[in-house]
This record gives sequence, structure tokens and C-alpha cells, in this order.
Amino acid sequence: MKIAKNSVVVIHYAVSDGEGTLIDSSYEDKPMAIIQGTGYLIPGLDDALVDHEAGDKFEVAVPCEQAYGERHDEYVQTVPKEVLAGVEDLAVGTQLRATTDEGEQTVIVIDVQDEEITVDGNHPLAGLDLNFDVEIIEVRAATEEELEHGHVHAEGGCGHDH
Repeated sequence: MKIAKNSVVVIHYAVSDGEGTLIDSSYEDKPMAIIQGTGYLIPGLDDALVDHEAGDKFEVAVPCEQAYGERHDEYVQTVPKEVLAGVEDLAVGTQLRATTDEGEQTVIVIDVQDEEITVDGNHPLAGLDLNFDVEIIEVRAATEEELEHGHVHAEGGCGHDH
């Protein structure tokens, strides 16, 4: 079966940046299962899966525009520490939810000073071209229940109420 919209796709992947530095891999763990075309994957990888089938192995280069987008300097802001007075353990790498003009978004603390902190609203991989090594493990039609719930179910269902 070839991968098409609403197929359940089980893959192993390794992703590296443009310099060849490994960012993440599923090969030492469980493969990832997704429903094709539902927005779970970055667009460049999602599109690259179409028409492949179980057993296929391939590489795909995904430009940042088709991955996590360009970096935006205006997403980096320094704010007075007192704005986050209720947050415990503020440290570099801490993820916070912030209210912005576009709604709620995740920001990451990138600097902590005595009186102020700097947060970055860019995705950590924004601005990076990514390279994927992909192995298609399984392809099947999604069940009606999976499509309704928006995710792949293990055998016996998803284990929670919707």
C-alpha cells in the first residue's frame, strides 16, 4: 500500500542539521506512528512520505521554510524578572507559556540575569535546514476511530476517553 492522506504510517527516522549533527533518531527506540496529512509532521517530511510504501528507505532534505520556519529576532525578548515572580526554578532551558498577540505560545528561557530574563519564542529548530533518513516500517489505512480521534491507536484502542 502506498502512503496517501489518512494512511497510518510507522517510520524510523534520524534527523540532522545542515552540518550533519544528529538532532534526533528513533532507531534506538520505538518507531513513530502518525496519520499522514494531519499536520503532525513538518510539511517537508509529510510531503516526502507520499507514494512511499513499507520497506522503502530514503533521505530527504527539508529546507527551514518547510520545517520549523525562519528564525525571527523579534521573538526574542528581555523582560523584568518580576514579570515571572511566580515561576519557580527559572533557568536557561526552562519552557514557559506566554500570552502574545497571536495567543498562547511556548517560549524558552535563554538568559537569566539578576533583574531580567531573556526568552525566545522561536522553535529551537527554526532557521535550520534538516536532513532526514527515513525507513518506512508499516503502512495501512487509518480506522474511522483513529481519524475521528486524530491519532494512531495501539491494538485494542487508544486507552483513554475522548
